Amino acid sequence: MSRVVLKVKNLTKKFNDRVAVNNLTLEISEGEIFGFLGPNGAGKTTAIRMITGLAKMDSGEVYICGKSIKTEFEKAIVNVGGIIENPEMYKNFSGLDNLKYYASLYNDISKERIMNIVELVELKDRIKDKVKTYSLGMKQRLGIAQALLHYPKLLILDEPTNGLDPKGIIDLRRFLKKISQKDKMAILISSHNLSEMELLCDKIGIINHGKLEDIRTLDQLKEYNNNGQVVLKVNFPNYAGKIIAKKYNISNISIYKNTLVVPLDNKLIPELSVLLISNGIAIYSISGQTKTLEDVFLDTVNRRALPAPKGAK
Repeated sequence: MSRVVLKVKNLTKKFNDRVAVNNLTLEISEGEIFGFLGPNGAGKTTAIRMITGLAKMDSGEVYICGKSIKTEFEKAIVNVGGIIENPEMYKNFSGLDNLKYYASLYNDISKERIMNIVELVELKDRIKDKVKTYSLGMKQRLGIAQALLHYPKLLILDEPTNGLDPKGIIDLRRFLKKISQKDKMAILISSHNLSEMELLCDKIGIINHGKLEDIRTLDQLKEYNNNGQVVLKVNFPNYAGKIIAKKYNISNISIYKNTLVVPLDNKLIPELSVLLISNGIAIYSISGQTKTLEDVFLDTVNRRALPAPKGAK
């Protein structure tokens, strides 16, 4: 069983009358990549700043490797590496000199460790060049290298794909998957890049107006995807729509020419086919469309009820 690296319980933060983070509770285990999703202003960065001790919490608890941020801050935070907002580097220094400087802030980081990290983030060919010559993607990788120097158990990245081109995003995704699996590192990523989080994360948490609305593993998202929609082409679309609406008690069926889009579980396609054929309707095509993370996200932030994951109480 994987060990819990980050445990957040009832974390709350107010700014005057505005609740920025509302009773946030979550856990991240070793080797797990957790995607923290939400619109701008939802409370993601405020939550991360409290988790790392950069902002004071009004109430709640944060434990990192079992150590409380409140009462054992140094023992807790030594397990954390991260980039919050933007990586800060000395632009006139080389990448290597930057890493050497940050390594000097610790007591036990060897030259061998520095070069191993450089190779891990794939900057070996450019590490002696000045940072001001780096692309944004290279700066992100150097920032992650800095965050990894002291063997952290938890890596926190706030909007790491901002400004990256498609290749930079793919490289970052591949790299993060590698270190989570190889080093059993827990990774918390705050982002509003939905498609990328779907490809990268093991678990997704959606925050809106400071409140964590839903947490799902990718397997649970795939289960939710079965509650997608059915697209079919028929000879009498209006008649077919009336039959389907009556049978399944649904009203939001879209009809365009001879095509219907029906919000119905894909598993009901065989039953739906029999229903229409038995009523004299010819089906030219029928297929299920699964919902994406974007659909789940929009359903959540628009406060539409989602089906509970299997096993949820």
